[in-house]
Amino acid sequence: MTAGSRIVAMGHYQPSRVVTNDDLASTIDTNDAWIKDRVGIAERRIADAETVADMATFAAEKALAGSGLTAADIDLVTVATCSSIDRCPNVATRVAARLGIAAPAAFDLNTACSGFSYAMGTADHAIRAGASRNALVIGAEKLSDVTDWTDRTTAVLFGDGAGAAVLTAVPDGEQPGIGPVLWGSAPDKGDVLKIEGWQPYIKQEGQAVFRWATTALAPFAIEACRRAGVEPSELAAFVPHQANTRIIDGIVKRLGLGPDVVVAKDLVESGNTSAASVPLALSKLIERREVPSGAPVLLFGFGGGLTYAGQVVRCP
Repeated sequence: MTAGSRIVAMGHYQPSRVVTNDDLASTIDTNDAWIKDRVGIAERRIADAETVADMATFAAEKALAGSGLTAADIDLVTVATCSSIDRCPNVATRVAARLGIAAPAAFDLNTACSGFSYAMGTADHAIRAGASRNALVIGAEKLSDVTDWTDRTTAVLFGDGAGAAVLTAVPDGEQPGIGPVLWGSAPDKGDVLKIEGWQPYIKQEGQAVFRWATTALAPFAIEACRRAGVEPSELAAFVPHQANTRIIDGIVKRLGLGPDVVVAKDLVESGNTSAASVPLALSKLIERREVPSGAPVLLFGFGGGLTYAGQVVRCP
């Protein structure tokens, strides 16, 4: 048993191909101004040959390299994804094989856009229980595989990428670096965002999702802070799921966050990358040194299911 875990390193990966709003406007009835006004996205990265497992591996490799640990130290690998077309072997075991991680517990987790916070909560629980010592937690998506590029309401939203974190048990006497997870769902509303069938496309009732996100989520984010013993005013940064700038701004306002709190808006350059969005945005903030080491950061994912999850973490 241990008191908890902390993040020791982050990593991220995005494909090289950039698709701008103007690129999309050349094939569907849309335009740059409309997309920026409605959702805040300017461009997104789209994978060609890369698979979900490829992107997850690249992000995990970067995180592991910065962690001070080796593949031999990792005993748990979990990948949050809702877009992998390969069901078995799962993505986690593919990543473990490529990184040379021997005999880890390895599983995929699907709660769509909240997946990274769910996966981090699960890995933290495993470490607290003594079932793991060092875990690799990854969010990776290739949403371009499940996007209908002729549907103007959804084609403008999504991108591909991956983000990863290395978690390790805290030494005796040290405060945990990952606060208790607040997670849940609204399954009665689950059909407003879905990827179903053998040749699936993302289908979304955008207004219903928007109303739910802007009205229901702020109290859950506040509760995640409370469980960690941190007031929203004490946060150094807020990293929400990167779905829509208006949703993010609405939650920020209801949390009462001041102008000194860094609010991640990676969606401007990355689009909505579902389970990858939170770790992707957090990894970039850390890489750019926008958040000091040890500072409290609220992570909060929400989306398909409708699921939500969040926790306060200490920046590595």
